[in-house]
Amino acid sequence: MAESATISDAEWQVMNTVWQHQPVESQQVIDLLAEPNEWTAATIKTMLHRLVKKKALTFDRDGKRYLYRALMRRGDCVRRASRSFLDRVFGGSAAPALMHLVKNSKLTDDELAELRRLLDEKEKKS
Repeated sequence: MAESATISDAEWQVMNTVWQHQPVESQQVIDLLAEPNEWTAATIKTMLHRLVKKKALTFDRDGKRYLYRALMRRGDCVRRASRSFLDRVFGGSAAPALMHLVKNSKLTDDELAELRRLLDEKEKKS
């Protein structure tokens, strides 16, 4: 995906569907996303086309069907979106973002334990 290309909120839904079901027919993406989002088939096909242009997806033709696959791993897209969010909202600093999320999120005991483990691990590496 081009460095400047970003994935919109709606396109994230399409990408998540492709990651979950790939290779996936365009009609299956439409069936999964149209009704809950009140999108038309044309809207979803436009998003698929945009994601191909952004080099986030690729497709193969199988007769009249288009089968879509992700070119980008989900983790790579998450890292890029996270970095963009940190830059825009928190001036690129992770600590204020993390503190905000911890203060304002309901975390389970398991999530808190994992967070403590990650922080302890990070502290040991410092």
